[in-house]
Order: sequence, then C-alpha cells, then structure tokens
Amino acid sequence: MVDTGEGTALSKDISAYLAKHYPVNNKRESTVVKGDLKLSFKYWQVPTLGQRARDPVQGENGLIWWVGQWGNILGRLNPETGEMKEYTLPSGTYAHSVSLDKNQTPWFLGNKNGTVGYLDLKTEKFKVYKMPDKNARDPHTGVFDDAGIFWFTLQHSNMIGRLNPKSGDIKLATLPTKGSRPYGIKLDSSGTPWVSCNGSNCLVKVDKNTMELSEIKLPGAKTHTRRLAITPDDMVFYVNSGMGKLGRYNPKNGKITQWDNPSGENSHPYAIEYADNAIWFNESAKRHG
Repeated sequence: MVDTGEGTALSKDISAYLAKHYPVNNKRESTVVKGDLKLSFKYWQVPTLGQRARDPVQGENGLIWWVGQWGNILGRLNPETGEMKEYTLPSGTYAHSVSLDKNQTPWFLGNKNGTVGYLDLKTEKFKVYKMPDKNARDPHTGVFDDAGIFWFTLQHSNMIGRLNPKSGDIKLATLPTKGSRPYGIKLDSSGTPWVSCNGSNCLVKVDKNTMELSEIKLPGAKTHTRRLAITPDDMVFYVNSGMGKLGRYNPKNGKITQWDNPSGENSHPYAIEYADNAIWFNESAKRHG
C-alpha cells in the first residue's frame, strides 16, 4: 500500500477514477434495524500500511494490542493519547491474534510457523514456544484461565492446545470430527473452554483437567461458527456464519435456539461478544453507510 496523502492532488485523482469506474452498488447493502441505541466510532491509522491489522484486544490498563498478520507485527495503542508502537515478530510468525494474561502481557499465536509466544514488556524481547507436534501448524485464537493456563485453537490442524507458561509444557487434543476447523474459544464461569467450529456444524466442550472433548452438533448442514460468546449464566452464544443466524446453546438442558440475522442468510456474522448486558455481533459480508 502507498500513502497518497489525504487531500493531495494524487489522492483526488485516484478518488475520481475509482468513483467513475467502480460506482456504488447495493449488492452488499445491509438491512438496518431501527432502535434507540446510538453508536459512534473512532478510528486510528496504524503506522505500517498493508499489514492487515486485526483482532485487537484491550487490557485492564486501557492499552489496546493488535497483530498485523501480513506485516508480521505486534502493535500497541494508547487510546488516550493516540500513541502507537509496533514490534516486528520473530521471522515467519504471521500471528492471527493476540491475548493478554493476568499481568497484561501480550501473547501472540504464530499462525504460519506453529508457535505461541509473548512479548516481555520489561526487556521488549520475545519468548517463543514451539508446538510439540509437527502437525500442529497453525495456532489461531487463545484465552487464559484463572490458573494462568493458556488455551488455544489450531484451525486447519483440527486441534486444541493447552500451554502451562510456568513449565512450558504444551498438550494437544484433536477434534473428533475431521475438518471441524476449531476457531473461536471462550471460557465459562467454571473455567471450562468452549470452542466454535468453522468447518463443521458443531461446538466443542473441553474438559479442563483431562482435555477430553465433547462435541455438540448444531442444526443445519451449512452451519459453521466463527466465534462465540458466553454470558454470566453460562449460555453459549455463537454466530452461525454459514446460515446467517445468531445461535444460543443452553448447556443445562441442551436446547439450541437460532435467530435469523437482519440481513439474511448471506450476511456472514463473524465477530461476537457479550458486553453491557447484551450480545454484540457483526455481519461481515454486508456494508452500510
């Protein structure tokens, strides 16, 4: 990418060319649901262009960390001042996401070289852990439990991992259904990991002691779930990306409920989170405004 400079002659020429040859179309227009809630957004431009900045996470200290997957970057933003700093990750890492431990240390998941690691905030040096199995190629998304254990998914390897940072020991478990492609991972109130399947119609519950995996089949052959969110009462909400639905699994009675997204079956809901007593999710295949 090239920074053309906002308001420059080159920028205006490019804008005019794009407007003429690529006019606005409504093929990906979203369906807007009216309501009382009003939102505002603030944007920050990352220093390195073309890095594919993704999966930001905000710590308890207010700092926001992100990874620039294509640029092999770990980045930090202070939203109060706008100050940013970027760190070049170890060669070949190309991290997919970043997670924070209880000390607010950023951990990255090396999606291209089968590693997980962290940035030592005092020395600004990286500590890297390699997967114990050559088939565990692509750490994807992670979460820390209250004991400090790091749980993570490996999407195309069809595995779930557990790392003990104190010992460096890594254990892996393979999902029961081939091609399940474990993606998002969250913990319930007991610290039990739950995983969403991006390649199959399933959720997976992980026994935190034995790493035994229990698969819950979701309705619909086209169902696949990118990410999930768990409410304080342990209801497991998920985005049904394949069918354009929001879903809920009740672990207490096994009941599954799904709701159609406003923009329909091709809306491809992706991100989801629980905050402010509500479930928030996006329709990644749609555009508005």
